[in-house]
Amino acid sequence: MNFGVPIPFVDHLGFELALFENGASRILYTPRPEHLNSFAVTHGGAVMTLMDVTMAAAARSVQAEMGVVTIEMKTSFMHPARGPLRGEGRLMHRTRNMAFTEASIFDEENRLCAHATGTFKYVARRTGDLPDGAASVVSTD
Repeated sequence: MNFGVPIPFVDHLGFELALFENGASRILYTPRPEHLNSFAVTHGGAVMTLMDVTMAAAARSVQAEMGVVTIEMKTSFMHPARGPLRGEGRLMHRTRNMAFTEASIFDEENRLCAHATGTFKYVARRTGDLPDGAASVVSTD
């Protein structure tokens, strides 16, 4: 399953979309050595990116032709994130232009490593005059 559009940073990290439907998402991620911090656990920035993408996928899963952009995100870290990780996302509420979401990150022993809530704005996609057919976004307001 793919994300529907090319996302170079997500490809670089190796995220795999496993669930994308009815306001729910699941993303699998096996961190590589260069994604670890000085304590040999997944860097918080990579974990936050996993939560951001997991929440965005949950928001988009109810209207896949739309894009979303992050407005705000609140993150709590509970346990060091070691080994393969699983992000579970949920769309909690939606308005015409906004999505209110949450995501939890679990390790392979099903321990909760991190949790986030996020607000996203729905944006229409359009192809423009960007190099290599890259997509730009425009507001739906």
